[in-house]
Amino acid sequence: MIICVTGPMAAGKNTVTGFLGESGWKSVDADELVHDAVGHVAPQILAAFSGEAERAGITLLHNDGTLDRRALGSLIFGSPVLLARQESIVYPEVNRMTDLFISSCGADSVIINATVLYKIPCLMAKCSAVLYVTAPWFVRFFRAKMRDGLPLRQICARFRSQRNLYRSYAATGIPVIRIRNTCSRSALRRKTARAASQIAKNT
Repeated sequence: MIICVTGPMAAGKNTVTGFLGESGWKSVDADELVHDAVGHVAPQILAAFSGEAERAGITLLHNDGTLDRRALGSLIFGSPVLLARQESIVYPEVNRMTDLFISSCGADSVIINATVLYKIPCLMAKCSAVLYVTAPWFVRFFRAKMRDGLPLRQICARFRSQRNLYRSYAATGIPVIRIRNTCSRSALRRKTARAASQIAKNT
């Protein structure tokens, strides 16, 4: 069985993933896969964006010849067209790496821990269900502030970018189970166990 554990920033999806891991689930972090995948396909990225980067006066390489991810981000930030181009290069590699991980897990149940997995339909299609972890805005804000130490403006920008996250997962047609994280770790652990049992019964 394969599921996606997701949710907005600081809602607790990593904690839920950890609880399931204690029960024998194997998990892979899609954000880490994306980071690795960008390194794997750096030549393709350079070929695809060198023209725009040159016109914008942006250098996409460090002095040692490696891809400058921050520079790439500054180039594509705010441009849906350029972002989609990058995703079309990176996501097939993420899919390949995820398939390798799933194959290595054998018969074990697998979690894909991801924020925007809905953007990769071929991976969403592998999932039996989505566990959507949520929490009130003010709770998430203080968690993000304490955990990441980000400025208020950055936290609010991240929150705004994720305001339609649940709707995007619901639109996939895959069953979505909400876990509301507002109480103690023990309460969240119980909610996670109930959600896992519900998924098992329905698959």
